[in-house]
Amino acid sequence: MKIYVGNLSYQTDSQNLSSLFERMGQVDSAQVVTDRDTGRSRGFGFVEMANDQEAYEAIQNLNGTEFEGRRITVSEARSRNTQGGYGERRYNNGPRRERRY
Repeated sequence: MKIYVGNLSYQTDSQNLSSLFERMGQVDSAQVVTDRDTGRSRGFGFVEMANDQEAYEAIQNLNGTEFEGRRITVSEARSRNTQGGYGERRYNNGPRRERRY
């Protein structure tokens, strides 16, 4: 299961993130997302855990805890496809009206 980790310290690296989650179970991968221009952390990352049960326990136990001086947010990662896009947004929230001339 892929886990989103937010509000990370800008000094947190992928190894530190992996070490945090290894206490909860087997970590397949851990990645702190960095800015492609500066190489600096963007303050969030993803952890992939092999066992879903261990992943859910990690989410419950680590969400809202302090890590490297910051209170982190931990939740199940959502795929980009389910977040919607600008094309699906309706600003007036009302039905479309037919134009009558």
